Amino acid sequence: MAYEARVTLDIVEAQYPAHWEADVVLADGGTAHVRPIRPADADRLRSFYSRLSDESIYFRFFGPRPRLSDREVERFTNVDYVGRVALIATIGAEMVAVIRYDRTEPGEAEVAFLVEDAHQGRGVASVLLEHLAATARERGIERFVADVLPANMRMMGVLRQAGYTAQSQFADGVVRMTLDLTPTETSAEVVEAREHRAEARSISRLLAPGSVAVIGASRAPGGVGQTVLRNLLAADFTGPVYPVHREARAMAGVRAYPRVSDIDDEVDLAVVAVPAEGVIDVVKECAEKGVHGLVVVSSGFGETGEEGRSRQDELARIARSYGLRVVGPNCLGIANTDPAVRLNATLAATVPGRGKVGFFSQSGALGTALLQRVAQRGMGISTFVSAGNRADVSGNDLLQYWEEDDSTEVILLYLESLGNPRKFTRLARRISRNKPVVVVKTGDTPAGHSAKELGLPDSAISSLFEQAGLIRVDDLFQLFDVGQLLAYQPPPAGPRVALVTNSDALGLLAVHACQAAGLEPRPPVNLGPSAGAAEYGESLASELAAPEVDAVVVIYTPPIPGDADAVAGELLRVSEGAGKPVLATFEGHLGMHPSLRVKTGATPERGSIPSYTAPEEAVRALAHAVRYAKWRARPAGPLPQLDGIDTARARALVRETLAAGTAAAQDAATATGTFAQAGPPVEIDATELLSCYGLTVWPTEIVRSPEEAVAAAERLGWPAVVKVADPGASRRAGTVRLGLTGPETVRHAYAEFAEQFGQDAELAVQRMAPQPAVPTVVGVVEDPAFGPVVSFGLGEVTARLLLDQGFRLAPLTGEDAAALVRSVRAAPLLFGQYGYPPVAVGALEELLVRVGRLADDLPEVARLDLDQVLVGESDVMVLGARATLRTPAGPRLDGGPRRLS
Repeated sequence: MAYEARVTLDIVEAQYPAHWEADVVLADGGTAHVRPIRPADADRLRSFYSRLSDESIYFRFFGPRPRLSDREVERFTNVDYVGRVALIATIGAEMVAVIRYDRTEPGEAEVAFLVEDAHQGRGVASVLLEHLAATARERGIERFVADVLPANMRMMGVLRQAGYTAQSQFADGVVRMTLDLTPTETSAEVVEAREHRAEARSISRLLAPGSVAVIGASRAPGGVGQTVLRNLLAADFTGPVYPVHREARAMAGVRAYPRVSDIDDEVDLAVVAVPAEGVIDVVKECAEKGVHGLVVVSSGFGETGEEGRSRQDELARIARSYGLRVVGPNCLGIANTDPAVRLNATLAATVPGRGKVGFFSQSGALGTALLQRVAQRGMGISTFVSAGNRADVSGNDLLQYWEEDDSTEVILLYLESLGNPRKFTRLARRISRNKPVVVVKTGDTPAGHSAKELGLPDSAISSLFEQAGLIRVDDLFQLFDVGQLLAYQPPPAGPRVALVTNSDALGLLAVHACQAAGLEPRPPVNLGPSAGAAEYGESLASELAAPEVDAVVVIYTPPIPGDADAVAGELLRVSEGAGKPVLATFEGHLGMHPSLRVKTGATPERGSIPSYTAPEEAVRALAHAVRYAKWRARPAGPLPQLDGIDTARARALVRETLAAGTAAAQDAATATGTFAQAGPPVEIDATELLSCYGLTVWPTEIVRSPEEAVAAAERLGWPAVVKVADPGASRRAGTVRLGLTGPETVRHAYAEFAEQFGQDAELAVQRMAPQPAVPTVVGVVEDPAFGPVVSFGLGEVTARLLLDQGFRLAPLTGEDAAALVRSVRAAPLLFGQYGYPPVAVGALEELLVRVGRLADDLPEVARLDLDQVLVGESDVMVLGARATLRTPAGPRLDGGPRRLS
């Protein structure tokens, strides 16, 4: 009876949960919209049911049911969003699938789903199950049960392949399956793998279309639409091209059509170049035609202000609802140099030749210049995408595609902002293990999350990119400098650099550049100004054969013209198969010098030697490659198994604390007659919370009189410390008295503080930690974009003033913790340098791993400060810890079931 009463109360209080709505990418690359069912969906449900096969109906209802009665329709569409929940998937205006659960007892619900026959096999059921499981956990449901006919192999497959712990038993001709909805490592891997395949497939459909329509191809020379049309034709696109114009019968010598719907054959990709006000109508027309994707080069959207932003959001919403992906708006376009495709659906007449570099540019305005620079360097590309305002397709989608694309070996990204930084770093960390990702640092633009909006200092973003294996460079020149090295030469095994030159001055510049970049140069081999092919070949062979050499920079700048082709040929011959990178400053040429290319076709192949205008530029590019190779050589390392972790107790503690804080705020609001905001931040002593993760805070007692201070010192042990209890006191001088050895010294310290800060000041007493020890500071911040970020630095005043901090995304592996400790400039103090004794770095790294686990488990921890953490010769001691708890506004950006942002 109590259970029935609770359900009734839930029904009364339940409202339509709009936060359950999501756009999703299906297994074949199309999109759908997932949302809770509503009473207004009655006719949509009837229409959906009328399209089902007899077999699908039989499997769902265990018998024939030609139609749904009005009573059944009312019951299926009227749910309470608590004990009875139904989610539907729609494409356009039509429902294509439905999944529901009905709570049968506390913590358990029965689940069932139906997918329209025409859409079965597209992964609709799997993504609906992900979303329904998330809603069920939100409503306190721990497991699903499903009764399935033995012949319904498709449904049993969906349930078994979800990654949750599943059990099944057969009785009375029915298989009863039980799913434990507790997220597991396997279920998370399943979600990530499905997301990866779906997003990669959706981009593949855009970049390898069988046919292209250009909508808005005007007859005026130089118009946007006509420019794209002529570039498509000039590139010799392998499929048919269809100009669409309301009046013209032909465009650029190709038959034109008044509307997309008038085209007799299928259209895979549409390039839209109509005024912004007409784009939405074109999207609907393309959806009815069955177009898979859109490239919107039209401007007048988010870049123009609030009205344009609303128009852009509507574009993305409608396109996704009809199953289309969108590149743009306000973009340059897309290109694919694959000979089987030859797609140049861009505004750029110059597209580089075939190569192994995937190139993403967020900027449409810069796109043409960027492609020209790539072409001028003689570099080839595999594919190019200019995303413009990124209403839909983003750099994250391209990363998923390029990870699978065998034609892409290096990824170059020009990003002005980050849409989902947490997902971006997760993808980059995985992809960088096999393919280098080079990114120009983000700027401060209003779109997406700019550097200022992310809430973290720029140095923190660099640290997080480094953790993900990203090669972050400062400008576009370095982007291409590093890209051409990684595209054509093997990664270096270490920092040891040999220099072969014909100029003392240039050799000396190269040495200084190596030292400044953290490389280890050997004395330059100066061959003299008249050196030719034989001398260069012999010296390069000698340096490459030396085991203490990891890379070679060759400088060839003869004072009078020499036989450059012969020198280049010898460099290529000697370096072939050496397994060490060779790069050059060859007659001041920038890019892939024609004589330094290995060619089997029109573009350079692996083994070509990149050239730079100056030795310093070559060395900078090499330094980036060295750091990347060092990162890739480190094992990824699994998350360590930790003992002494009680996540359930920690979550209960957080819930209770926040509930008490909310109740107190409501009481205060009632007393003052004001409105209370739900879930105010609550600041707490974090001692108990840290104990849930196997961490002990050095015992502290708050005292309010000299006698209490002496008594506390007697209990805690001598020598004692008396300090101001204010958490920010460590930033002020004169707030701590150390090494107090008796009652009189404690009373004297107390009297000094009382006089300085007032008789009501809160003071704290601790036993003094063993010395010697190095003071450090550990923190956590729940960043709105990146999620939980762990910070580390030394506690010395100088280190704090210089902001000498390192940052890593939580959770941390052992390798992450080790890299975090060593990332700060003052790290040598931990390893026995500058007069400090070596301390327990291993214990410090374990503490960082445990703090990272706490941060990952508890999104309610908005901030955590461990100040100070003393690292002694055998252990670490946390002297104080404060936490700020806050009810999250929603799931983390990369948390929960799959969804498009």
